[in-house]
Amino acid sequence: MAIEYRITLDDNHQFSYRIELDRPYDAQSAETMPKWTRLEHNQCSNCPLNKGEFSHCPAAVDLHRVIEDFHGLPAVKKAQVWVRTPEREYNKLVGLEEGLRSLLGVIMATSACPVLARLKPMAQNHLPFASSQEFILRTISLYLTRQYFNFREGRRPDWELKGLVKQFQQLQLVNQAFWQRILDVCEGDSNLKAFLTFFSLSSSMTVSLETQLQKIRPLVMSAGDANE
Repeated sequence: MAIEYRITLDDNHQFSYRIELDRPYDAQSAETMPKWTRLEHNQCSNCPLNKGEFSHCPAAVDLHRVIEDFHGLPAVKKAQVWVRTPEREYNKLVGLEEGLRSLLGVIMATSACPVLARLKPMAQNHLPFASSQEFILRTISLYLTRQYFNFREGRRPDWELKGLVKQFQQLQLVNQAFWQRILDVCEGDSNLKAFLTFFSLSSSMTVSLETQLQKIRPLVMSAGDANE
């Protein structure tokens, strides 16, 4: 199962990526990666990985090619972004920042990082160019579906979403560390802004979850009887 991205800036600049959703950490190829991908370089404060097993950060290794490709390019530059998932295709003219945010997100969520792995269900149902409202609705829906199965299978469900807040607090720590990693290597602002918007979406789930819930309430409560 794979997701394909093609980002076209002009006739001379086209970048193609194929993201396998189930891929292992390749320790051998990691050894050829630059210093900023090493595990101890701006390592996340909540990283559970052992340097003896992982010399390099799995997510940084996976992102390396994209970061290098767009190193120094401005985020305001327009790009034609084509995406193919197993179910459908998308094609949209967007600012480079928006296209990269979508691409970086699916790569990070399917890396061998155990913290980012919590986002893998989102990647397996990838929605490119998702708005903040779509991100929130999908995130909460998937989390509550998991709680329903916990309930059905005899485990304690978390209907109050406390675990979701904790989950995104952990993801925020990863985002902050990655911000420093990218800051070390990027001259332009495309990669930086892409990470900043990704960071903003994640932080909204921890800082103001109730506000985000009120934003999506009309979407789910407007049809029919609220008791049904």
